Amino acid sequence: MTASIVRPASGRIRLSVPAFGIVLVLLGIGTARMTSLAGEFVTAYPKATLTSVLLFALLAVPFWLFVAELDFLEREPVRLRLIAFAWGGLVATTVSIPGGAALENLIAKLGSPHLAADWGAAIAGPTVEEIAKTLGVVAIVLIARSQVNSVLDGVVYGAMVGLGFQIAEDIVFAVGAVALAGQGDQIQPVITTFLLRGFLSGVWSHTLFGALAGAGVGYLVVRRDPVRAILAVLGAWAAHVLWNSPLLTDGLGNGVLALLGVILLKGLPPLLLILLLVRRLHDREADYYASRLATLRDPELITAGELFALRSGARRAAARRQAPGQAKASVRRLQRAQARLGVELSRASTTGIGHWSSVIRSERAVLKGLGHPEAIAEPTSWRHTASTVLTTVVAIAVLWVALSALGGA
Repeated sequence: MTASIVRPASGRIRLSVPAFGIVLVLLGIGTARMTSLAGEFVTAYPKATLTSVLLFALLAVPFWLFVAELDFLEREPVRLRLIAFAWGGLVATTVSIPGGAALENLIAKLGSPHLAADWGAAIAGPTVEEIAKTLGVVAIVLIARSQVNSVLDGVVYGAMVGLGFQIAEDIVFAVGAVALAGQGDQIQPVITTFLLRGFLSGVWSHTLFGALAGAGVGYLVVRRDPVRAILAVLGAWAAHVLWNSPLLTDGLGNGVLALLGVILLKGLPPLLLILLLVRRLHDREADYYASRLATLRDPELITAGELFALRSGARRAAARRQAPGQAKASVRRLQRAQARLGVELSRASTTGIGHWSSVIRSERAVLKGLGHPEAIAEPTSWRHTASTVLTTVVAIAVLWVALSALGGA
């Protein structure tokens, strides 16, 4: 028999002092190593280094916001998300750079230089990097076990570790591209790297792999399901191997269109897998908290239509989108308060229930004053769907033109 799907998390973050101390030491060592590496970059290529840091830092923002929204109903504490992000950017990255190089050398010695040249990055990189990143999620479990109460929590922390790793690695690659170009402190190689590794590869890169491995940790510690845990971690490793592999490198010809085709063929399957997994985990968690909210039977706190919308990320977004003008922000605050109320009900926290009930009533009054008393979602119109498709096509076309102009092909 498996463990329950969701265990109410404690309202307070209770840190394991020994584990937290060890994590802080490792973060300090990683910071020192990354600072040393950054110093070398700034000394050699100050303009390119600053540009790459700014570009990839900006790229991290929408990724961070998206990952934070995955567990809308019970968001993970910001400080733990920051620790996960820092582990990926400081610890996992600085361990993986020498570790991957050492494993590639071993492959060359035990196999052949040709094998290492073709498959070294596909074998060594994923093996070292996925272990280093997964240990970041394990570290979160060790320092704050009570906060990992669903598989979806593992997904979020894993994605945060992967995001930190992705941003740090991309900066290293961007400055490395400047060095390889051999034309001094130029920003064109940085921009090309940003487009290729940020926009084209970012959606199905380390954030995705980390999320899948994090799900594995969640299955192990929450569900006590070692089979799914192993499959998830191996799935992250296999998706990373496929991404780094030379497969299809020459199969679709040259040019930006061929590059887009290879990226889709390699990246889309694991992306769809993790999105389906997240959808399933989110729906199960939503059912858990919605069942608590349904016991209220108070339309001032939550109506049947709002309860239906709250269960789905798409319906929550539709309810905000369909609200008129100033009501959009109030609808979001109402949804957030209703989600927090569901969590407090699961904890049986009298203080929390009273506080969030008061917040909901206040937002309800605001919405009534705006002539929009209920935050419900109507079916998505064909215009919205068409607009989304058109925006995606335009974005790909603009990216294609930019890569062609920069010589990205």
